[in-house]
Order: sequence, then C-alpha cells, then structure tokens
Amino acid sequence: MIDYRNIFQTAVDRVKTEGRYRIFTELQYSHDRIPIAYSPRFGRDVTVWCSNDYLGMSHHPKVIEAMISATKDMGVGSGGTRNISGNNSPIVRLEGELADLHNKEAALVFTSGYVSNQATLSTLAKIIPDIVMFSDELNHASMIHGIKDGKSERQVFRHSDLKHLEELLQQYPSERPKIIIFESIYSMTGDAAPIKEICDLADKYNAMTYIDEVHSVGLYGKGGAGVANHLGIEKRIDIIQGTLAKAFGVIGGYITGSKEVVDAIRSYAPGFIFTTSLPPGICNAALTSVKHLKASEEERQQLHHMVHIVKAKLDRAGIAYIPNNAHIIPVIVGDAIKCQNIGDTLLRDYGIYIQPINFPTVPRGTERLRITPTPMHTQAMADELVSALRIVLDKMQIVRKKAA
Repeated sequence: MIDYRNIFQTAVDRVKTEGRYRIFTELQYSHDRIPIAYSPRFGRDVTVWCSNDYLGMSHHPKVIEAMISATKDMGVGSGGTRNISGNNSPIVRLEGELADLHNKEAALVFTSGYVSNQATLSTLAKIIPDIVMFSDELNHASMIHGIKDGKSERQVFRHSDLKHLEELLQQYPSERPKIIIFESIYSMTGDAAPIKEICDLADKYNAMTYIDEVHSVGLYGKGGAGVANHLGIEKRIDIIQGTLAKAFGVIGGYITGSKEVVDAIRSYAPGFIFTTSLPPGICNAALTSVKHLKASEEERQQLHHMVHIVKAKLDRAGIAYIPNNAHIIPVIVGDAIKCQNIGDTLLRDYGIYIQPINFPTVPRGTERLRITPTPMHTQAMADELVSALRIVLDKMQIVRKKAA
C-alpha cells in the first residue's frame, strides 16, 4: 500500500523544518477602523503594516456603496463566461475606464492579476510564431508561469541589467519577433525598472514591450495611471497589465493595449474564454474606485507623506531597509526562522502585524519584513512600529546600521 497521507505530511514537514511554513493570520476588519484589525488568534487588536490595499480603497464608502447597489440590482454572480451571459454592463464600462486611464485603445478584465499575466503571456506565444520572450529575472511568478506555458524560446536577463538585456537581444535577427517583459515597481524590493531605457532597446531591436504595473497603478502617474504614465512614456509600451486588487482595493486583473492585441487575447486566451466573469457588484466597485482615484490626489499624497515619515523614523532608529523611491519598505532579515519569529513576536507582544516573506517569494537568505504604509496610518502608529522593530531586531540579533 502507498501511504499517500505520509507523502503529503513529509512534504509539509520539510517546509516547516526550513522555517518557511506559512501560517495565515486571521483578521477581522471593520471599515471605520483600518489599519486596525482584530486578531482572533491573539485575542487583541493589531495594526496592519503589510496590506496591499495601499490606499484603503476597499473600505471607501463610495466603493462599498457601488458594490452594494449593483449587487442588489444585478445579483451576486455574473451568470457565466463573457461569451455566455456573463458580459454584464459594469464590466464593459470598467474596461472602457481602464483603457482611458492608460490612454490605450482597449482593455480586457480578468478574474485576477495572476490570471491576466499568465493568460496573456502564454497566449502571445501561441499567436506570434517563433517569438522570443525576454524576461527580467525578478518578474512575478504569474509572468514566469505564463512565459513557460507559452513554450516559446525565452531568455532571462539579470534584474534591470540593460547591458545584459542588450547582449541577449543582439543574438537574434531584427525580423525575429521579440517581447521584453518586466515590471514597473518590483514588489519585494520596491525598486523601479529603467522603463525608458528598456523602451529604447525595444525600438532598437524591433521588440514589443509588456509591463506589469500592479504595484503602481492607482499610486503614481496622472490619475493613478502608473509609472510609465508618470514618466510620459506609456505610449511606448505595447501592453500594460494591472490589477484591481491593490491600490484600487477590489479584485481582478486587466491588460490594456491596441484594439488588435486586446481582441486577439480575448479571442484566444483559455484563461479568459473558459472562466466565469467577475460579478457586476465587483466590477461596479472597481469602476467606482478607478474613477475616484482618477479625480482625487488626496489619497496618493497622504500615502507618500506617510511613507516618507516611516522611512525617516527607520533611518533615525538605525533600521536598515532596501532604499527605493517607492511605497514599499523591505527590511532584510536573511533567515527564515528568525524572520518568522520576528513576525510572531511583533504580533503577539506589540500588536503589530507584518507578514514574514520567505522562499519561494524571495530567494533563500533574503527573507524579509515588507512594510507598506497607508494614508490611514498615523505618526503615533509609526512611532510604535519603529520602537517595536528596534527592540525585536536587537533581541533576534539582527545587525542594524548606525542610527542617524
């Protein structure tokens, strides 16, 4: 007899031994208290410092009301795929709003950002014969998944290394189809890609460009259109991919581009064709959030102000983090077990929730705490965060830089 249960348990035990077993922290949110949430595990309120709801839009009254009203009118489900009864009016309006946000001809909404990357990239490889895909080594798992599924030739270039990228591009004739795939802001480091320079190489070597803006849409650029927009070069990007689940505070992913590329993905991508569409309530909430952030700068300004405050306090406390100009603050621990212990101690003893990030999300030996301030955090909360971090890092013997 084969002991299947033991096979699974052995696999889980291996993860636990490596210190990277993931414990999901249950939280009970209340829309009028964020970033405070209640932790049933510890029986106390905690301050959440690791949410990707970067602007708190999941709790915005206008967004909540938009979901409620559409759900009351149109029901909780969409009823089918986009082709079979699931093409609800809010999703059509949402795609128009997203295309306008990025100054593109068309947009296509998927059930998640992961699916939009995986489905689009794998389908591009099947639509464009003999294409070569050039992928940044730190691209998200969804992008890697899509590239591999496409089974086209692929080349991985060192992270944001333009010299290495050009060396790889030079190996192929101009007439060979190519696409350069990268992110605008990398979620685990907070650094930005050299977007203009990548576009220059794409022009030089006759390549398409595909940018993942999931950690920048809503936060940067005119109306929250992203980093490429902020730099004034979004027209040079062939396909812009984004999410509705982070700064916009809802759920879903999307791509924007020319009418032809969007229509081709719509017509060929299994991940789009064969899945039930997002419900009308979700789409109406996302539509409302996108429209609000197009018109309002207040949330973005408050976010960047709080990011500046937290970074300054960390500097004064001598707590090292990966320097960047973004809203993501990664504090490197470098050990999976210590990282988990730090997270548990902060949660249990100080009511501060920062989820440890370990392999396979980041390479082994680079385990970290990823801090994401929001407009709802206060200076008093930031003081509590930095004070607790300093104490716990010292207790765990994590070397800090000299205090400023």
